[in-house]
Amino acid sequence: MAKKVIGTCELCGRENTETTIHHLTPKEMGGTFKPTASLCLPCHKQIHALYTNEELAARLNTIQSLRADEKISKFIKWIRKQPATRLIRTRKSRERKKRT
Repeated sequence: MAKKVIGTCELCGRENTETTIHHLTPKEMGGTFKPTASLCLPCHKQIHALYTNEELAARLNTIQSLRADEKISKFIKWIRKQPATRLIRTRKSRERKKRT
């Protein structure tokens, strides 16, 4: 992951949290110079635990499409209630484990 900065997560909206740059289209899928988003570490990790790079590039390459997806929207609803300082443990989804 890239440089960490204190800011607001563009996905969950939590403020004063450590953020990193997320390539909305993964770099491996040609997203090096495409749009990025500033995400808190838990949101960033959760995205990569739930989805493959192919899914992210094909259908989840905007903040709006991520928020609308059922799997991550449940996490967003939960994480918004958590303090910015809380460390979150992330695990790959069962679906994602089967694909890798």
